[in-house]
This record gives sequence, C-alpha cells and structure tokens, in this order.
Amino acid sequence: MLILPKKLAMSLTCNQLLHKHAQVWREATVHPFLEQCKLGTVQPEQFNTWLSQDYLFVIDFTRMVARLLAVAPLKHFDVILSGLGALGDELNWFEVKAAERSLALNIGKQLTCQIYCDFMYSLAAMPYPVQATAFWAIEFAYNQGWQMPGTMPEPYTEFAARWGNPGFTEYVKLLEKQADEVLQDASVTIEHQAEEAFVKVAKLEKDFWQMAFYAAQ
Repeated sequence: MLILPKKLAMSLTCNQLLHKHAQVWREATVHPFLEQCKLGTVQPEQFNTWLSQDYLFVIDFTRMVARLLAVAPLKHFDVILSGLGALGDELNWFEVKAAERSLALNIGKQLTCQIYCDFMYSLAAMPYPVQATAFWAIEFAYNQGWQMPGTMPEPYTEFAARWGNPGFTEYVKLLEKQADEVLQDASVTIEHQAEEAFVKVAKLEKDFWQMAFYAAQ
C-alpha cells in the first residue's frame, strides 16, 4: 500500500489557524474599544489616538503590500493591486477624517504602533506564503473587528462600514483563498512560520486596540 508523505495528506489553511487559535483571534477582534464605539461612549481622546496611529500604521501597511507584490505570483496581482488602490484611497480618507477632528497627523508612532510596523517590515524576509497569510490576517482582523459589534452610531458608522461592508468581506475572502493556495505546497517549516505570523498579527491587533482604549488614562 502506498503511504503518502504527511505533507501531501494535509496542508495548513487559514480556517485551521482560526480554529486552532480561536481565543487569541477573539482577543484581536473583540475589544471594549469597539464595543464602546457601538455604544457611542468611546472618549474623543481614545478614538483620536486610534485614528492618528492607524493612519501611520496604514502608511507602513501600504509599503508592506507593495513589497508583497514584488514576490507574489502573477495570478495574485489583480487582488493585491486592488488592495493597494484601496489603501491609497484610505490614506486620503484618513486625512479628511483627521481634518474634521482638527488632528495633526505629522506625529510620531506610539510604541505599540512602531512594534507593529517593525513586524510588517520584517515580513519581507519571509517566504511568500508567510507574507500572504499575514496580509490576510491583518485585513480579516479589521473586517471582523468593525463588523461584529453590529451597527454603530454616528460618527462611527462610516468607520464600521469601511471595513465591515460586504465588498471588503469578499476581498478578504479572496486574500484567504490566495493564502490557502500557496500554503498548499509550503513546507512544514514555512507552515510553522505562517502560523507564527498569524498569532503575532492577532496579538498586535489586540495591543493596538489596547493602546487606543487606554489613551484617556
């Protein structure tokens, strides 16, 4: 009887990561900061901290996606390029939202934001399946985080709709499909690296919410 190598019998998938690390993922996507946005009780300093630091994060995230494009297979270009285009629009949108709140964006990164940005930069040294997994995880965290609390009151409705809308959900599903595709042929070592990157993203997402939530204290 032919016995297939273990790698050929089963490959790591994004869905497996979500189930295996359900608690750490929940902590990344369910947070009092988001709940208070839903209740309309989040403090201006908390929300403004999140907005200004997230703007700085998105700048480095855009650079991360550009580096990802440099090593991605050609068949993944369309989805990644659509994400890059949306990120350009998102940065402009952040600037408008900051201006509405009279927020300066030429500020330094807080430590939590800097650590996250450093992690994204470090991904360039990782194999493409690891980068693709992290890319999906970052986008999915925002998709779920802003979607799961449910309808949010003004002025937070627009923010929740930006990442919780059906179009963004479909985009995240495409990222998941691409990550699963390249993980299928990845070595056990690369699978392990992808899993570590997923867990790291989840922990950094939680830390980012924490940073904003405790801004008023």
